[in-house]
Amino acid sequence: MSETSATPEGSSLDTHSSGHAHGGSKAALAVGAIGIVFGDIGTSPLYAFRETFAGTANVAIDRMHVFGVVSLIFWSMLLVVSIQYVTILMRADNKGQGGSLALVALLSRHMGKSSYGWMVVLLGVFATSLFYGDSMITPAISVLSAVEGLTVVDAGLKQYVIPIALGLLVFLFMLQARGTAKVGALFAPVMIVWFTVLAGLGGWQILQNPDILWALNPYYAVMFFVTDGFVAFLALGAVVLAVTGSEALYSDMGHFGRGPMRLSWFGFVMPCLLLNYFGQGAMIAGLPADQAAVVVQNPFFLLASEEWRLPLVFLATLATFIASQAVISGAFSITHQAVQMGFMPRLSILHTSETEGGQIYIPVVNWALMVAVILLVLTFQNSSSLASAYGIAVTGAVTIDTLLMAFLLISVWKWKWWYAAPVVLLFLIVDGAYFAANLTKVPDGGWFPLAVGFVAFTLLTTWARGRKLMRARMSEGALPMEIFAKSAKNSALRVPGTAIFMASSQAGVPSALLHNIKHNKVLHERVVILTVDIQDEPYVDPDKRCEYTDMGDGFYRAVLRYGFMEDTNVPEGLKSMGVYCGGHFDMMHTSFFLSRQTLLASDKPGMSIWREKIFAWMLRNSASAMDFFKLPTNRVVELGSQVEI
Repeated sequence: MSETSATPEGSSLDTHSSGHAHGGSKAALAVGAIGIVFGDIGTSPLYAFRETFAGTANVAIDRMHVFGVVSLIFWSMLLVVSIQYVTILMRADNKGQGGSLALVALLSRHMGKSSYGWMVVLLGVFATSLFYGDSMITPAISVLSAVEGLTVVDAGLKQYVIPIALGLLVFLFMLQARGTAKVGALFAPVMIVWFTVLAGLGGWQILQNPDILWALNPYYAVMFFVTDGFVAFLALGAVVLAVTGSEALYSDMGHFGRGPMRLSWFGFVMPCLLLNYFGQGAMIAGLPADQAAVVVQNPFFLLASEEWRLPLVFLATLATFIASQAVISGAFSITHQAVQMGFMPRLSILHTSETEGGQIYIPVVNWALMVAVILLVLTFQNSSSLASAYGIAVTGAVTIDTLLMAFLLISVWKWKWWYAAPVVLLFLIVDGAYFAANLTKVPDGGWFPLAVGFVAFTLLTTWARGRKLMRARMSEGALPMEIFAKSAKNSALRVPGTAIFMASSQAGVPSALLHNIKHNKVLHERVVILTVDIQDEPYVDPDKRCEYTDMGDGFYRAVLRYGFMEDTNVPEGLKSMGVYCGGHFDMMHTSFFLSRQTLLASDKPGMSIWREKIFAWMLRNSASAMDFFKLPTNRVVELGSQVEI
């Protein structure tokens, strides 16, 4: 705590630190990560291999092509997941947190006001926007592909696939409000069984046809392109389905830590996935052409003997349920970050666990996702059609992460450009090829995640721009607090108690204070101008939480600092200020004054009229500051003001 208005210097960032301490042993955390983090990529064997042959690429079904596809899957998993994300990007943690927005905050802190700073922010926001398209498609395609296993057990059950899938998905979204703490205890055991079954089914087929192991040689992937050219390029759009969820590993790093997640991936998840993909390839390569053409329509469930297929459908449904839960939780988490970092208006954010701060529920996001998922299932009808829409959002986000990695290597890690350029170029070629291949899917459904991404990007950037303009307009004619305090001390009646005026800026007099003295003509004995400042790091050290300035005559200016992963609980923050600002804060004798702005059309608008109208709509529908800052409901007074932007 300091009696100064200067902002203390932030602690230096150590990108090699593990961030927030994680309780439990490394092995226990690794087991937990298997249940929570790897569901998306772990359920890809249900449809990834199948879509390469049964999808739009129309790849020939013979030994050479099967070996080529399996080789592509292996090298894609090695390059994109193992090297790019697990090995390189997981070193770039923002005090333990990963993901596009966390990476942007890290880069912004190091790049300062450089000429490329705006580009970094826009790239990160667009990657975040694409995630929303992915979070809609993942539950739909995952659950549908699992329930479609019923048609392998009995073709007559096809008519029940969509009703069962919709029932499961609606139940999944209804479950969110109750939280997943109790159900989450089952996630790790179920997913461990799932990955073990994947490995067992694939391993048995490899034993029957061990020649498939020749696909480890990149020669077969190269020959696939040499022989088929454009068809092989189109096949990349399906092969990439095997690595969907790779960006989620980076985003979820803060939950378990870099070490445990690497242990889970290299020690268990990756070997199990590869065994299954190689097993599917071994089964298809060992069949006559006419029989292979039938089996390739749903090879995953045909790995199991007939009596085990129905239990496998149940297990796959559970696994996809868990994978969908992880994606929905990720949407909540990234929305919370976007709100805290000023890219979204305040939203109602509820906590579903008394002990785990990261377990949150955002009603508007939950119901929007549910409606979108239901529409997707009803529109596309089956997982093969959905596969055409899947992948473009993921590959777009991965390509953006590669561009952000270029800034990271040069600006943060201080690599020489001739070291950084080959690394970035390699991943740009790989990720760019996958993204380009998925662009061919746009007419068949790939337009959907792109449309969602562009809408989300427009909303996020409009809010950030409008918020910046509104704050600039409000500060233009702001009266300095020092002058106000001197003039007001003798011109208004002082009444007992404490008044806290919430201010978005650390300079000037908030409009609520001006309106209060103009209409009520009184001042409380203690007047605190409080600003909540969200930092570009996930957590703020408790000893740097508070800052205050004593301006004399009972006037104080205070700042509460929070990280973008923290809750802005103002009453708790005021408790931490202790006896500063003139004594403890008794909530029964403290009133909070908030400003609520109404936008007016300006002669010279700072942005397009249509964006201004969107911003006004978002402002009207944002959650109350009272709820967002956890203020006592019976101690809040809202005063309106009008602002031109």
